[in-house]
Amino acid sequence: EAEPAPSHLPPWGGTREVPPPWGLRWAAGPRPPILWLWGQRGALVAREQRERGVAGWPRAAAASPPARLRRDMANVKVALRVRPLSKRENAEGGRIIVEVDEKVAKVRNIKIDNRLEGPWDTREKIVAFGFDFCYWSVDPEDPKYASQEVVFQDLGTSVLSGAFKGYNICLFAYGQTGSGKTYTMMGTPASIGLTPRVCEGLFSREDDYSEQPASCRIEVSFLEIYNERVRDLLTQSNQKKPYTLRVREHPETGPYVQGLSQHLVTDYKQVIGLLEEGIANRITAATHVHDASSRSHAIFTIQYTQAILENNLPSEIASKINLVDLAGSERADPSYCKDRITEGANINKSLVTLGIVISTLAQNSQMFSSCQSINSITSEGDIHVSSHPPGSVSGPRRQAYIPYRDSILTWLLKDSLGGNSKTIMIATISPASSSYNETMSTLRYASNAKNIINKPRVNEVRHQLLILFNFYICFKFIQHIYQTQSEHI
Repeated sequence: EAEPAPSHLPPWGGTREVPPPWGLRWAAGPRPPILWLWGQRGALVAREQRERGVAGWPRAAAASPPARLRRDMANVKVALRVRPLSKRENAEGGRIIVEVDEKVAKVRNIKIDNRLEGPWDTREKIVAFGFDFCYWSVDPEDPKYASQEVVFQDLGTSVLSGAFKGYNICLFAYGQTGSGKTYTMMGTPASIGLTPRVCEGLFSREDDYSEQPASCRIEVSFLEIYNERVRDLLTQSNQKKPYTLRVREHPETGPYVQGLSQHLVTDYKQVIGLLEEGIANRITAATHVHDASSRSHAIFTIQYTQAILENNLPSEIASKINLVDLAGSERADPSYCKDRITEGANINKSLVTLGIVISTLAQNSQMFSSCQSINSITSEGDIHVSSHPPGSVSGPRRQAYIPYRDSILTWLLKDSLGGNSKTIMIATISPASSSYNETMSTLRYASNAKNIINKPRVNEVRHQLLILFNFYICFKFIQHIYQTQSEHI
């Protein structure tokens, strides 16, 4: 008698790299098969795949919980980070006007003339803003000092947790030039930032969610938006002139960049290599605030796909992680050359559009929340409450138009702002009195973003294989009934 095939091989023979006979097709390009039909026991992941992962797939330490298509309402989380005084600010004798008390940031209004203070002076001397997280990174000797690790433990772990569960995640940093955005997102070799830490976390996933086996696939891309044009940061080395890419919009998955290179990675070193390559290709320039200021918006995207078993049936959940380092907001300096003035105008245009989008979304979200509150009150009681002011036309108020397409940046972040994503904003500020106007602008910006309500959902992908399996089970069941009835005739 022939020896039975090893348990880690599919029933049709061959090696684990051989795809199933019916052929499993992916959305784009050839990819390793991750779902196999395993005899009469249903669809299972092969033992070899569970233990070591198939070619091109790093092994995940644990599977995500069952992927159910559900939609939740979630506000944008906002974190504030205060950087130390710079050398220039220290040389100018700048004084600190910002203080942090747990989740509240307080800014002293330096525009108030002390000579005019009195009982008749009603101006606010201290303005307070509340956020989900506040990080004081001014003095390392201070007990309240927040290091890169502290920021990651709060924000980075939230990104990883959401991605493992199948949600889209966006984390972006906003602030004036030189306020610490790139340091927070990318870091330095001695103190790495959120982006490399999140990438490391994907490959060193802890066993926190489930005991089911899973395989995962990780692809990354890196782009920048410079002067309202999109450039691929990972294909610039062999090109004399940067090639700009077009933004398209899919009716289901939303905006995407046509022709953007996707890179399959299987370990942390590969990710860091691509990240460093992209950073080296990014456009920077010296400004009056920063010697190497980022002159473009950079978006590092991770496509994280997991093959899981739910009730012994194969399924996939796909997460997209957008890690965004925005260019700095700043005032135009007439001493700059024409190119610097042009790029500054484009930076400010995209940031102004982002501000309009955030403000409009916040307004729409507040309108939605108030309508929900009124509906709940009227449904619980017998008293009729009108949701329209006297003299207004009855009927539901229309939500304001969101100008996503007015800027490439807001178009690409459409899902992250008010759509299918869990979003975290990091507002970075300087504590110096010389940056008072920019600091207040950033804080108001961030305060508005807190009111945005997103609609994240688990992104579950059911393959044609699962449909085939269901047909197979139905066929075997009908066949069994027919044979049973035939035996009794």
